[in-house]
Amino acid sequence: MNEFEVAITDLSHDGQGVARIDGKTVFVSGALLGEQVRLRIRKRHRNFDEAETIEILTPSPHRVEPRCSHFGQCGGCSLQHLDAAAQIEAKQRVLVDNFARIGKVEPESWLPPLTDEAWGYRRKGRLSVRAVAKKGRVLVGFREESNPRFVADITHCDVVHPALGPKIGLLGELVGGMEAAADIAQIEFAAGDDTIALVFRHLKPLSESDRAKLVAFAQQHGFAIYLQPGGVSSVHPLWPEHPRLAFRVPAGEGVDDVELEFQPLDFVQVNAGLNRRMMLRTLELLDPQPQDRVLDLFCGLGNFTLPLARRVAEVTGVEGEHGLVARAADNAARNGITNARFQVANLFEDQRGTDWARKPWDKLLLDPPRAGADKVLDYLPHKETKRIVYVSCHPASLARDAGILVNQHGFRLKAAGVMDMFPHTAHVESIALFERR
Repeated sequence: MNEFEVAITDLSHDGQGVARIDGKTVFVSGALLGEQVRLRIRKRHRNFDEAETIEILTPSPHRVEPRCSHFGQCGGCSLQHLDAAAQIEAKQRVLVDNFARIGKVEPESWLPPLTDEAWGYRRKGRLSVRAVAKKGRVLVGFREESNPRFVADITHCDVVHPALGPKIGLLGELVGGMEAAADIAQIEFAAGDDTIALVFRHLKPLSESDRAKLVAFAQQHGFAIYLQPGGVSSVHPLWPEHPRLAFRVPAGEGVDDVELEFQPLDFVQVNAGLNRRMMLRTLELLDPQPQDRVLDLFCGLGNFTLPLARRVAEVTGVEGEHGLVARAADNAARNGITNARFQVANLFEDQRGTDWARKPWDKLLLDPPRAGADKVLDYLPHKETKRIVYVSCHPASLARDAGILVNQHGFRLKAAGVMDMFPHTAHVESIALFERR
């Protein structure tokens, strides 16, 4: 028997409903907490099963009609069927649970959720490309929700930047008309404040005819086109000759904003509007003072470093990727900032012998990748550090590191909260403030 009627008792970390059948956990796509559904088992595993919803028997009061006609097929979003307030509540529950279960800590107060526009927010991403003989055309889009090996057959995307989202289908037509249709592996996109770049990864050299088609498409739709014939270092502009990608971030009231230039494959925060709000909250929590010396770890392009430099005596940003550090330094010079320094260092290796790790910093900012910052916390912060702000893209690693800061370094977890960097997905971005006891 593959069909069952079940009650959904939870939401998983990736936004699927959770049920139990004969004591075994079942993850149910398309189902929401509190619903009674009929499901069909799609795949069985030793410790859990995967299923799809085939009928909603008792809907959640928070269920809404998905805006996108591709919802359920495309794997780009998993929560469009859940209203916005309930999405935030679900993410908050994940953060609360991780603090309690993993870190064994609880914030003294919860910050109000940070949100921005829920549609057209995505300025960075990767679109898969697949020439499908059975369909007689090229598909461009995100991976399918039920089978990530396949590219979802979509014509538009409501969460991608509005200058690009409605034109996903046109990209498929463009590639389908190229001689290299079978040799385009992916298209990455990156949007600055004024320019949208498309990076075409091609497995074989492009003909002059194909290059001309890309240029014509760029001119018609206002895109910058880059080509990537090999690794990341091979990326170069096709048209225009010298495109410029940049975005502005605030440095707080009464202080000039900072403009950051970047390359199309650089890491930048996906949600431009939320990034601006996150910056202001970070400044509020870190409370930078003119005499402060601040260390910014996992600094990237200087997204936090340079706005902080406008408000403190000294700031040093540390990042493991050489290209990002070089561009961060260039951005400092371009903005007339002279009190920011940048260092290249692998923060997942012991760096306690470096000059920057030995210095007595007043405040510390952490914005690590999913793995978190536990390796850094073996030797930082020093006793001189009184305040830490931790920006996290993974609640489990934040919770683990919060436990380290509280139990091993003598900090209090003063406040924490979620930030909706990826609306309509189950991704949980969060921020936490720690103060020395």
